[in-house]
Amino acid sequence: MPLFRKNISKLITTILMGALSIFFLIPFVWMISSAFKFEKDVMRFPIDWIPKSINVVYNFKAVWMGKVPFLHIYFNSIKVAVIVTFITLLVSTMAAYSFTKLKFRGRNLVFTALLAFMIIPDQATLIPRFMLVRWMGLYDTHIALILMSMFSIYFTFLLRQFMVGISDEYIEAAKIDGAGHLRTFASIIIPLCRPVLATVAIIKFIWSWNDYQNPLIFLQTKDLYTIPLGMTLFRDDYTTNDAIMMMASLSAIIPLLVIFIVLQKQVINGIALGGVKG
Repeated sequence: MPLFRKNISKLITTILMGALSIFFLIPFVWMISSAFKFEKDVMRFPIDWIPKSINVVYNFKAVWMGKVPFLHIYFNSIKVAVIVTFITLLVSTMAAYSFTKLKFRGRNLVFTALLAFMIIPDQATLIPRFMLVRWMGLYDTHIALILMSMFSIYFTFLLRQFMVGISDEYIEAAKIDGAGHLRTFASIIIPLCRPVLATVAIIKFIWSWNDYQNPLIFLQTKDLYTIPLGMTLFRDDYTTNDAIMMMASLSAIIPLLVIFIVLQKQVINGIALGGVKG
């Protein structure tokens, strides 16, 4: 009887979660459907989930070969996201290694102080960061975006929690073999941290790709726009054409969909591993 009740509970939970998932997926499915339609069919009710007439070629050309330089904007986003992700991985991993495997006075105090900065919202530091970027002569450059995003307290904490679970015996064995901290870090720590590093890379890439606030504040030239700002150009030029707007939105999220679908298991496993250790 208890087993039967447990199975019934799981079945009910599964049905509820499935229904909730469908509810959240409806806007996404509508966006895909609208991207393939003629403008006159987008707001038709009841909704034609499978378009009877398809206008995908025109919508595709309007997005990728139209007035808005979407391909150039795409390249800008890829460049910034890849560079930011790589530097964040390097800096956060080295910081996490320092807080777990290096022994120095005040280590725990420094780490606690670092965590305390997580309570400060990004909006509270916008003006100081803006003034600093202007003073350095980096305003309206991609370098400013990279500098503003290349360090993450959250990812340092996540990596640190994972590294706490790595036995110090590996470090001691490396020291006996004559390895210094740099070689130990590159040859032992990095390979052991691959699951959580994959998670950090994926999440950071997604955050950087979707970042709207920093490009809005630190970029002015349209040639430097990233995807979130580039979408505002479509809004200005195609305000009345929802089909083209939906095609642009669909094109903007394709890299994120591919990354998450292919690597979703690593994201979930990496967060679980990093969150329960230490």
